Amino acid sequence: MADAPAEHPAPSPATVADVMQPPVTVVEQNDHVAAAAYLMKRANATALIVTQAQTGQPVGIITDADVSRAVADGKNPNDVRIYELMTASPTVVNTTTSIRDAAMVMTSRRFRHLPVVGDTGLVGIVDITDVCRELLGTDTSGPSAAETDRGEAAAVRQASANPASGD
Repeated sequence: MADAPAEHPAPSPATVADVMQPPVTVVEQNDHVAAAAYLMKRANATALIVTQAQTGQPVGIITDADVSRAVADGKNPNDVRIYELMTASPTVVNTTTSIRDAAMVMTSRRFRHLPVVGDTGLVGIVDITDVCRELLGTDTSGPSAAETDRGEAAAVRQASANPASGD
C-alpha cells in the first residue's frame, strides 16, 4: 500500500523584506552628483535614496543611469546637484509587499529599484536583480550582476576579436 503524500502547508509568498538590501546608502538632495557616484561605487550600489537634510526622510532616488545620462550630456558631476537629476517622491513598497507585486510595479512603471519602508521608515532597497533571483528561484550566492556583466562584456570582446571562431 502506497503512502499518501504528506500534507505540507504552502509556503507563504516571499516578501521584499526577504530579499531587500539593507542598509540603504543615502545622500542628501543638495550634495553634488560626484558624491553620489562615489558612494555608488564604494557601496557597489546602482541607486541611492535621497533624503531631506533636516528630517532624514526619503524625498527621491538617484540611479547610476541618472548619473550616466548627465555625464553623457556633458554636465560636470562636480557642478550638478542631486536634486537636479533625482526622481522625486519615488514609489515605495512595504516590507510585506510580495515579490510578485514588486515585480508588477517594477514592470508596469519601468523601475529597476524600489525603496522599502517599514514601521520605522526607510529600511532597505530592492532591485530588479533581487526580484528576478527570487522569482526564478536561483541561488543568490553566485556572481554579482556587475561580475556577470563584466564576464559577458569580455565574452563579447573575445567573440568580436575572433569572428571566425564558428559559434
